[in-house]
Amino acid sequence: MKIHEYQGKELFRAAGVPVLEGHMVTTPEEAEAAYEKLGGKIAVVKAQIHAGGRGKGNIIDNPDQKGVVLCKSADEAKAAAAGLLGKKLVTIQTGPEGQTVGKVFVEAGCDIARELYLGIVVDRVTCKPVLMVSTEGGVEIEKVAEETPELIHKEAFDPAIGLEAFQVRKLCKKLGIEGPAAKSAFKFMTAMCRFFIDYDCALAEVNPLVITGSGEMIALDAKITFDENAMFRHTDLESLRDLSEEEESEIRAGKAGLSYVKLEGNIACLVNGAGLAMSTMDIIKYHGGEPANFLDVGGGANAAQVTEAFRILLSDKNCKGVLVNIFGGIARCTTIASALIEASKEVGFTVPLVVRLEGTEVEEGRKMLEESDVDVITAVDLTDAAKKIVAATA
Repeated sequence: MKIHEYQGKELFRAAGVPVLEGHMVTTPEEAEAAYEKLGGKIAVVKAQIHAGGRGKGNIIDNPDQKGVVLCKSADEAKAAAAGLLGKKLVTIQTGPEGQTVGKVFVEAGCDIARELYLGIVVDRVTCKPVLMVSTEGGVEIEKVAEETPELIHKEAFDPAIGLEAFQVRKLCKKLGIEGPAAKSAFKFMTAMCRFFIDYDCALAEVNPLVITGSGEMIALDAKITFDENAMFRHTDLESLRDLSEEEESEIRAGKAGLSYVKLEGNIACLVNGAGLAMSTMDIIKYHGGEPANFLDVGGGANAAQVTEAFRILLSDKNCKGVLVNIFGGIARCTTIASALIEASKEVGFTVPLVVRLEGTEVEEGRKMLEESDVDVITAVDLTDAAKKIVAATA
């Protein structure tokens, strides 16, 4: 689950991570009042969307309007908010269609001496959370990783202990941080690592992380993603979810207990098992097709879930065909075949449907489909299935 910058900074503040004062607003008039309330000579108006690269992003209808605007008066803050609210902002992470800005964050300015990067993720190799820092703050970290990976410094840490003092010293040396800033870095980095563990984050990123003229380290951004598998431990965070920032079909799938991610292709996939779903998408690409989604119905899929899955898949206007790839284990092939037959009665298949069944009760499941009225193209294996669905949607 992703949250907005202003929400992340409220959580940072409570966790002892230094942030600036700011106010979330939804109208230009509120932005004007927020600037005056901050009482400084400068403030920054920031679009609030679930995507990075806002500072270099542009409003579709007004390319001169950036997603982050430095303002030196209340009138400028009001004008910046008016130029963002209700408009579509395009960044490197939104795609060309952009995302609609429904909120902006008016934040106090500060004396910036240096800009750095800080991020924490789980390293699947070490099986530990890892803190990453770089001197290249304010730059897309993906670009840094690709072009100058030696500028990214990493420290894996034990979640039960947190980041240790010697690790902070190592990172400070690599970043050229000393004096008062080093003391501030210890407070900041250890607090960020505790925050990551305490809130079961999948990602906690600050870009840019700034050091002020007085040596204070401050989070000038907050990009946070929580591990949805751990949300049962954080029911209080559910209120931070902004459904307007999420794909409607993904919300619908979540309510049905399905794991679904919408993509840009035209071949819809219905698979049981995340690994098998990824393999299915790969082999569709290999044979010249484009997957329209990732969809894992899980091992305990029933007729109601499969029916809802088909409703979601067929609601995608780009869908030209559906590939069903089932390896019967917990979910028997007969169960899936029965669910497909019921789904066809409820939904009605209007595009080519290729089905590959394998595993427990596979012969019985295939026979059920053959004897039904469902217009289905059967496949003997995954390669056969991929070739047939690509040909059917060409």
